[in-house]
Amino acid sequence: MNGGNRNYQKELDKIIDGLIKTGTRPKLLMHTCCAPCSSYCLKYLSEYFDITVYYYNPNITEEAEYRMRTKEQKRLIDIYNEELSMDIKFVEGEYDRELFLSKVKGYEACKEGGDRCKICFELRLDKAGAYAKNHGFDFFTTSLTISPLKNAPLLNSIGEEVGSKYDVRFLPSDFKKKEGYKQSIELSKEYGLYRQNYCGCVYSKNEMLSRQKGNDNE
Repeated sequence: MNGGNRNYQKELDKIIDGLIKTGTRPKLLMHTCCAPCSSYCLKYLSEYFDITVYYYNPNITEEAEYRMRTKEQKRLIDIYNEELSMDIKFVEGEYDRELFLSKVKGYEACKEGGDRCKICFELRLDKAGAYAKNHGFDFFTTSLTISPLKNAPLLNSIGEEVGSKYDVRFLPSDFKKKEGYKQSIELSKEYGLYRQNYCGCVYSKNEMLSRQKGNDNE
């Protein structure tokens, strides 16, 4: 899976230009990982798509953390719908921590960004693709590409493979472009969103704590 030198933002721009020219407004299922990452993505794409948020994150292995992030995602959608007159819908996928843990068994010691993360991306995007196919969406995508710590070519490659599997188009993205990540930070501050300091799983949390401990000892 290698995106080579593809510019996913330009590919997205081309699709949006086509929508503007034809006056069409497709149904988009957006997998989101958290409110802060989705803040820019939703604001950006809601101008061109009818969006349903698909919140599927069994990788968040601490239930209290999962509930906090879910609550914040719903709160952000409510703010956008009420204050900005958007019409974003919300669907919560099954919260099955054991499924995630079984999928990454044997990869617990991988560094963040390695094979364990690839398995996690595949799990979440496969569920999103299946939901998009079963519920008549024109496109599906993920907010994950906004993070500077996430591999956008890998995510797009997985998304396209899932799209081929379920015969539904994956919307290419690299949402960190056009200062998307910077704007997500600003929007998080504006709306007082809870910003977590690790991706979600217990392994990424332990890696974060280890880094913090190392910094404290310097």
